[in-house]
Amino acid sequence: MKKFISLVTSILFIGTAFSQKDSSVSALKLSGSADVYYRYNSSDPKEYPYNNFTSFTNSHNSFELNMASIKVEHSSKKVDMVADLGFGERAEEFSYNDSGSKVAIKQLYISYSPSSKVKFTLGSWATHIGYEVIDAYLNRNYSMSYMFSYGPFFHTGLKADISLGGNNTLMLGVTDPTDMKSADTKYGHEGIMPKMVISQFATGTKDGKLKLYLNFLGGKYNDSAKMMQEDVVLTYSVNSKFSLGYNGTLQSRAAKSSDKWQSSQSWWGSALYVNADPLSWLGFTLRGEYLSDEKSVLGFNSNIFATTISANFKIDNLTIIPEVRFDNARNELFTKSSGQPSKSTGSFILAATYHF
Repeated sequence: MKKFISLVTSILFIGTAFSQKDSSVSALKLSGSADVYYRYNSSDPKEYPYNNFTSFTNSHNSFELNMASIKVEHSSKKVDMVADLGFGERAEEFSYNDSGSKVAIKQLYISYSPSSKVKFTLGSWATHIGYEVIDAYLNRNYSMSYMFSYGPFFHTGLKADISLGGNNTLMLGVTDPTDMKSADTKYGHEGIMPKMVISQFATGTKDGKLKLYLNFLGGKYNDSAKMMQEDVVLTYSVNSKFSLGYNGTLQSRAAKSSDKWQSSQSWWGSALYVNADPLSWLGFTLRGEYLSDEKSVLGFNSNIFATTISANFKIDNLTIIPEVRFDNARNELFTKSSGQPSKSTGSFILAATYHF
C-alpha cells in the first residue's frame, strides 16, 4: 500500500510539473478505479475454487480487496500514450502468465495517427474480444461470464485501426500469443514463440443505437498448439432506460503430435444481457449465458447455463452491486459442503466499485 500511495503521488507531481512547464502541451490525464466484494456460495464449499469457475471471484464467505487501478494518458496532435497499472488479486489473475505479482501492467501502449483515418498502436492492450472488460466499474454484472474467463484477456503487439467511412472501422494486428507481455526466451519460453493475427470489423447505425462487432484471433500460441476464435458482439439501445447486449463466441484448439496436427476441438458460448435503468441512480442487469464444452476443451466435459441478476445503486462515482447468480451444469461439476458432487450451485455477491 505504501508503494501504491508513493506511485500515485509521483504521478500527480509529474503531471502538475509537466503542465506548468509547457502550457501549450496537453496535461496528463489521470484516472483510476477500485473494487471490493464479498461472496457467499450457497453450497458452503470447503475447497478452492469454491464452486467458482469464472474469473476474479474465487472466494467464499470472505471480504476481498480485488483491484485498484491507476491509468495515465497523454495525447498530442498525432501521438497518444497510455499506461494502465493494476494492484491486487484481480490484477494478478489478469496477468496470470507473469511472475505471480499482485502488481500488473494491464495496458501499456503508444499510438501514432499519421492521418485522421489510420492509427497504429504498439504495446499491450486489453482484448477486443467479448462483451465484458477487465475493469469492474465498466461491467454491470460483477461476476464474470465463462466466455470472458476462457477467452483472451489482452494482446501484446502491433495493430492498425482504420476508418472505412461512415460508422465502419477495421482493426488488423499481429501479436505475441494471447495473454503474454513477452515471447522472449529470457522469460523461460523454449525458443521464440510464434505470432497470432487479430482483427475486428465494427459498424453501426447512424444514430448509434445499434452496434455490431465481428472479432477474430488465430495462430499458434506455441510450436505444438494453435488456436482460433470467432466472436460477435451486438448492442442495441432501445432508449435511455432500456438496452440489450449479445455475445457469441466459438474457440477451436488443435495440438501437434509426432509432427502432425490433430483435429481441432471446440467450445462455444452465447450470452444475452438485458439492461434496465428505471432511475438515474438505479439499474438492473440480467445475464443469461450458455457454455458448451462437450469435448472437454476447457476441462468441463459438460454444458453450463448461468443466470446472473445484478442491481446497480449509483452514488456519484460509487456503484454498489448486490448480485445473485445460479450455475447449472449437465454433469456434477460443483461440490456441496459435505463434499458430495452437485449439478448446480448459487452465489450471492455484494460488491462496490469506484472510479475517478
